[in-house]
Amino acid sequence: MYHPSDDSYLLIDYLRRNIDNTFFDGIKLEDIDSILDMGTGTGIIAIFLQHFKSFNSNFNARIFASDILEESIKCAKANEKLNQDSSKIIYLQSDLFLSFPKSLRSTFNIIIFNPPYLPSLPKMKEKLPKKKIDHSWDGGLKGIEIIIDFLKEVKNFLNLNKAHYIYFISSNRCKLDELETQIANLGFKHEKLEKTHIFFEDIILNRLQYSPD
Repeated sequence: MYHPSDDSYLLIDYLRRNIDNTFFDGIKLEDIDSILDMGTGTGIIAIFLQHFKSFNSNFNARIFASDILEESIKCAKANEKLNQDSSKIIYLQSDLFLSFPKSLRSTFNIIIFNPPYLPSLPKMKEKLPKKKIDHSWDGGLKGIEIIIDFLKEVKNFLNLNKAHYIYFISSNRCKLDELETQIANLGFKHEKLEKTHIFFEDIILNRLQYSPD
C-alpha cells in the first residue's frame, strides 16, 4: 500500500500555513460547503481537514475522500478511525469522477488532487495491465494524461457560484509545457504555489480557478 510521501506533506504544509480561523487560503471558511480529497490514498489530507474542523466552529464543510482502489478506501477509513473519535468523512470509490452521483455536481468549493504524475515505464507503454500500486504513480505516457482527464471533468463538480480552488501536484519529469497549455485551453487560471526537490525530481504544488473568460 502506498504510504504518505513528500507530495502529500507539501500539500498539508501549505494548507497548514494558509488556513486560519477565518480563511481557507483567502476564501472565507463559512463560504465553504464541501471539500473533495481525490486520490485520497491513506486519507491523510482528508483526515487533516476533518481534524481542523474539530477545532474551528466557523469551518463546517463536508469532507469527501475518493480513490480508484477499494484497498485505499479501506486504508483511509482505518486511519480515520485511529485519528478521530468517530467516522465523519464521506468516502467514494471511483475512477476520477466516473462513479460520482449526479447529486454532487456543482457541489465542491475546494478540490485537492494528488494524482499519479510520473510517466509510464517502458513496460507500461506496451499496454500491459496495471498493478494496483501503479495507480499511485503512473500518470500516463507523458505523466499528464490522468491530470488532463481530471481537468476535463472537474468543472462539472465545482460550485462555480462561489469562490473555489483546485489544488494538484505535478512533477518536472512530466510534460509540463503541454500540461500548462491544456490547463489554459480548458479555461483555468493557473498558479504555481510551491516547489520542492526530492531526489531525482521537482514536485510542484499548483492552484487553479476556473475562469473561461
